[in-house]
Amino acid sequence: MPINQEKVSLPDGGAIEDQPRWRQDFPIDWPQDHYVSRRDFTKFMVLTSLAFTVGQFWILAVNFLRRRNGELPLRQIATIDQLPVGGAKAFAYPAEHDSCVLVRTGEKTFVAFSQKCTHLSCAVVPQPERNCFRCPCHEGFFDLTTGEPIAGPPRRRLPKINLEIKGGAIYASGVEEQVV
Repeated sequence: MPINQEKVSLPDGGAIEDQPRWRQDFPIDWPQDHYVSRRDFTKFMVLTSLAFTVGQFWILAVNFLRRRNGELPLRQIATIDQLPVGGAKAFAYPAEHDSCVLVRTGEKTFVAFSQKCTHLSCAVVPQPERNCFRCPCHEGFFDLTTGEPIAGPPRRRLPKINLEIKGGAIYASGVEEQVV
């Protein structure tokens, strides 16, 4: 699109033909710089709408495939002997980027939750002596046995990891869906 010579005031006062190509592609004349044709605007809106639509269908497809595959895989976290009462162990479940934490609350009781705070996804730290998980970012606290928020900005509970104990080993067997 050629630059209208009547409106352009070039900084060096030279003719438009003598200017480098970049100055023609990136004009500094205010009206020329902010000009967007209806065709360009419509193209932008159609492509943006298409991208949002494709994204929504992608989310639906992933959720459909996840439900169709059924339960999440069984993954060994630790053995009972590795974790003392009041001890904790970090692990990843169901995928490598999903950080979780296992806590031994009693001689035969274990709990596991996602380690991401439901407020802003900071890592929560178990504090078994206070019977809670603490989010150090904004001083949020969650109950150690239920994952329910008890103080601070979080309003939703931590996602619970289902556990199974077989032959002295502790396995993660699924993630409890949160009902809103």
